[in-house]
Amino acid sequence: MFRQSLIVCVLALFAWVAPAERAPNLSLKDLDGHTQKLAGLRGQIVVLNFWATWCGPCQEELPRLSKMAREFAGDKVHFVAVSIDESKDRAKIEPLLTKLDVHLDVWAGSDSDTLGRFGLGDIVPGTIILDDQGEVISRIKGEAREEDVRVPVEWLLHGRSGAAPAAVVKRY
Repeated sequence: MFRQSLIVCVLALFAWVAPAERAPNLSLKDLDGHTQKLAGLRGQIVVLNFWATWCGPCQEELPRLSKMAREFAGDKVHFVAVSIDESKDRAKIEPLLTKLDVHLDVWAGSDSDTLGRFGLGDIVPGTIILDDQGEVISRIKGEAREEDVRVPVEWLLHGRSGAAPAAVVKRY
């Protein structure tokens, strides 16, 4: 009787686990004009940040993410800043990154529709954290604090031990 109850409890627990959600396909150009694909980053944890040059909170957040990218440089963690600036404003990206002393891979050509496809709403900044198989681990809507990024990344780096990070964090 105990064994049957245990089996029922275990099966009920599995029913509560949400199925893994794979990130949408994304293919954009980097600042050198080369095509970059999100799928090409499989095998690494990915911190994908959507931003724009005209966004004040983005300008606060990008240096923080750049610092974290340096801290995680020895691990299989890849930070990408995805600009949603219109093509006419593309020339503003590099000068702003230089001014802010930001050193991240930057992809351009995205828009607010892409944010929606990633479940981030339609305003920047927005950040999504993916595991090494491209599965969504966490979404941060609004300006990410350091712990919003660090907790899910470290959770993944440490074999998913301990409590899972928040699936969605709202910072606006």
